[in-house]
Amino acid sequence: MAKYSIHKANSRGDANHGWLHSKHTFSFANYYEPSRMNFGALRVLNDDYVDPGMGFGKHPHSNMEIITIPLEGELAHEDSMGNGSVIRKGDIQVMSAGTGIAHSEYNHSKTEPVKFLQIWVIPNQEGVTPRYDQKTINYDLAKDNFLQILSPDAVDDGVWIYQNAWFHLSEFSAGTAKTYSLKLANNGVYIFVLSGDVTVDGHELSTRDGLGITNASQIQIQANTNAEFLIMEVPL
Repeated sequence: MAKYSIHKANSRGDANHGWLHSKHTFSFANYYEPSRMNFGALRVLNDDYVDPGMGFGKHPHSNMEIITIPLEGELAHEDSMGNGSVIRKGDIQVMSAGTGIAHSEYNHSKTEPVKFLQIWVIPNQEGVTPRYDQKTINYDLAKDNFLQILSPDAVDDGVWIYQNAWFHLSEFSAGTAKTYSLKLANNGVYIFVLSGDVTVDGHELSTRDGLGITNASQIQIQANTNAEFLIMEVPL
């Protein structure tokens, strides 16, 4: 029988540093909640707001898959591999930190804030050669559909990571209902609502609510209003 863990938007960790306002679904930095360490391989889900011209200075990571999804504004990226880019809504960025990588992320705009999700997935391989990639998402394909934006396969749709995980992005019109079928039997699904109201297997979710689902092979999702959400299927 399927099991459900609801994380309401206002139950998340709240870190307000002035220039940075971050909401943590799972334990991160100074937010520690033993019951919220991870959802399987999904270790971090941060909902970040950064003031104009501000950002994170260069800092290191290793043995983690780091995914960034801009929601509003422009985010400037630089890393120790020599990559430099500006990503916007419609882009997805991934780094396999592997043996070690240092990177910085700054708001590219001096006048407008930037909002983005930073997601960490625990890899199924350690010590890999660090890598960086980014792709542009065709949001038209997410309309009333499950648009794959991440997978384990380098030749599949979207970016890829060292883990048997699949991410899908959806923009449902009010009243749209579809069934998501899991790729692997032992995976679970974490749904994060970016905007609007949806019902997932009878559970009502609103903007920035999250829902973890285990022991399920299929999930029924219905939009009660126009809604945008992210489906993250990961090993448990």
